[in-house]
Amino acid sequence: MNQTAPQTSALDFSATTIDGKVVSLDMYRGSVLLIVNVASHCGFTGQYQQLQQLHNSYCPQGFFVLGFPCNQFMGQEPDSDAQIKEFCSLRYDVSFPMFSKIQVNGSDTHPLYRFLKSQAKGLMGSEAIKWNFTKFLVNREGQAVARYSPTTSPMSLSGAIEQELKR
Repeated sequence: MNQTAPQTSALDFSATTIDGKVVSLDMYRGSVLLIVNVASHCGFTGQYQQLQQLHNSYCPQGFFVLGFPCNQFMGQEPDSDAQIKEFCSLRYDVSFPMFSKIQVNGSDTHPLYRFLKSQAKGLMGSEAIKWNFTKFLVNREGQAVARYSPTTSPMSLSGAIEQELKR
C-alpha cells in the first residue's frame, strides 16, 4: 500500500490482530464485513453470540465479522488482548477475526474508525461512536454502507448482509 495515497476504502488500512500481528485489511477484498467495536464487560456483550452466528451463517458466502475491542466507554474493556481473546473464546466460542484494543473516538482514533465514521455518520450526522457494539456494514469494495446502533440486534442485520452479498 502506498502510504501517500488517499485511503478511500476500509481495505486500505492495516490493523493489529488480537495476537499482535499487523495485517492489511486488503485481505478481505471482495468480502462483506461487519466491523464492530466490542467490550467484554458491557450490557451488550451478549451480542457476541449473535455476531458469531452471523459469521458462521454467511462466512461461506464471503462475509466476516471483525471485532475491535475498545475501552473508551466506562472502562468496559479493561482486560489485556490475551484476556479478551480467552474470554471471547471460552464464553462465546468466538472464531471471527478479533483485533487488538483500539480507540474509536478522540485524537487517538484508529485510522480505520476515522474513515468508517466519516462514511457512515450516526444520529443527527454525528461521527462520534456513542457506545460499545456500534456496527458498520462494509460492502465488497470497502465502503461503509450502513451504521447501526449498539441496541441493534446483530441478527436483525441478516437482510442487509444478504443484500450486500448478492451485489
